Parts: sequence; C-alpha cells; structure tokens
Amino acid sequence: MPKKNKDLAAAKEHIRKSEDLLEQASAGQDAAKLGTISEQVSAVREAAEAQEAATQELTEALEIAEELVEESEYSSHRDQILNAQPSPERIDELTKCLVDAFSRVIAYREVPFIVFDDLNVAELANAFINYPIIIKPVLACVNVAQRAIRRDLGFDYDTYSRNVTELQAHELAGYIKPLLPQAIAIPALMELDRFFWTDKEIRAKKGSWEKSVTEALNLQSNKTFRKRKFRCDNEGFEIDAAFPQSGDIDVAIDVKRIESPRDIHKRADEIINKAAKFKKSYPKGTFIAVVYYPFPNQHINLQSRLQSPYIDSVYFAGETSSSINNAADMLIGRLGLKKK
Repeated sequence: MPKKNKDLAAAKEHIRKSEDLLEQASAGQDAAKLGTISEQVSAVREAAEAQEAATQELTEALEIAEELVEESEYSSHRDQILNAQPSPERIDELTKCLVDAFSRVIAYREVPFIVFDDLNVAELANAFINYPIIIKPVLACVNVAQRAIRRDLGFDYDTYSRNVTELQAHELAGYIKPLLPQAIAIPALMELDRFFWTDKEIRAKKGSWEKSVTEALNLQSNKTFRKRKFRCDNEGFEIDAAFPQSGDIDVAIDVKRIESPRDIHKRADEIINKAAKFKKSYPKGTFIAVVYYPFPNQHINLQSRLQSPYIDSVYFAGETSSSINNAADMLIGRLGLKKK
C-alpha cells in the first residue's frame, strides 16, 4: 500500500478510536450520577481519562493529516493563503510607514496578546469547544470562512454558530494552526470581528430589501408572487417574484441591487440575459425589473441601458418603505392586478 494511503488509513483509525473513547467518556459521565460515592468518583476518573485519550487520538490524526502532501491539480484554500502572504519587505515598510505617518498620535499601551505559538492544536480545539463565539474572529484573522471549510474540510459550518462538535473543533484547529500569526493583540482581533459582523449585517439588510419588494407587491396585488425557477438552453434561472406559482409563468419580476456605477454594465447584462431567456421560454410572459440604484441623477442612463425588447418595464425603488410601496403600486397598476 502506498505511504500516503497508509497515512490516511492511520488518520482514520485515530479518528475512529477517538469516537469510541468519546462514547466511553459519555457513558462514564452518565454512570457518575449513579451508585455509591466511591463508584461515582471512579466513574468520573474513568470518563476524564477517556476524554483525554480521545483528545490525544484526534491530535495524532490531525498531525498525520498536516504531514500529508496531496498530489492534486487543485490547491486548497490553506495552500492559497500560505502562498499569498505579503513579503517581509512589505511588512517592514508598512510598519515603518504607519509609525512615521502617525507619529504625532501614536500611543503605546499595554494590551493583552494571544500567543498562538504557545498553543497546540488540542488546546486551540478545546478553546473552540468551550467558547464557540471566538471561532469567527480567530478564523477571520487567517482569512478562513464557510466556503473554505466546506471545500477543504468537507463539512458545512456556520462560523457564527454557538454550537461546535468536538470533531469539528479539532478539524478547524488543525486546519488553521499553521496559518495563525505568532501572536495577535485582542483589540486587533476585536476589530476584525467588528468588520466581519458589520459586513454580515449589511448583506442581510440587502437581502431583506429584496424580500420587502416582494412583500409590497403581494400587499397590493390580487395575485400572489413567489420565487420561481425556470430552465432555458440547459441553464437555470431564478425569478425573485413570479406569478402564478406553478405552470407557465405569466409575470416575472427581477429584483436587483446595483450598488456602484462601475457595476452598471455587468448587472444590466445579467438582467437583459435573464429577460431574453425568459421570453424564449415564455413568449407570452411579461418581464419587469425592479432596481435599487442609489444614484437618482443616473437613473435615466440606467433605464436607457436596460432598453430591450425582452424587458417590458423598469422601476426604481430605494430603501424606505414609501419608495418600495410606490414602485410596487405603479408596477401592480400597470399589470392591472390591484386589489379591489
């Protein structure tokens, strides 16, 4: 058997043993609730020993995994990060320039540092298990998020979740340990967390805007609009608000946010392409675009860019309820679907 296959088999065997030991530890914890005092003490001791042995098995499995060099056409996200680090020259220059540029307002303060170099994989995994809230900022400081976890580790994990299994914690810890800086100040980690939290909330708000448009349409229409999908030329497309809910689509409404002028051409092409595919699939259907574009003085230019035989109408809506409701009112009125 090739060495790599032997190593993989050994890693899997360590993981299997760790799972057996974790079950043994769990049984011991249950047994600790019964029997005499001495029996309970003995059960607690045995459970703790099993837990420690399980941790050791997982650690050995992760160490084997870290040593494996996979011969693949595709690099992992971790490989890409390691190969994309800034040069020592850039780090030195940037450090010097920051100090020089802000010399008048620099203050030296005593702050707590996490010395990752003094932490082994098992200790990092235990920190994740006991304090799941720290997982996101620690992963963020090495540019690892959900997609990388899914791609390289093979499981889905919400990095904001307050729940993590022991196996997940150990896999995450083993994966990121080689990427971690020698040390990082806790205030720096807090700023990273604030950045990614804010980005998450902004994205969620953008998603809720699209939902608000559909809700406004349904509030004023005598028909119900829902998301629907269709296929054309072996491609799949999603309509944000469509009617009816089954069968041929009579009305398709594409709800699109365009955040920057530089995105106009790309987003407009996406809308026109979807409209063309829709009309090819449903020649008698109506295709309408509802667009968020925070540059009112350029709405005419965008509307001109969206002129197409496949697009029946274009409406603009802002973030406020009144703006969304006005656009929905005009759209539903044009379709003749207003509630009596």
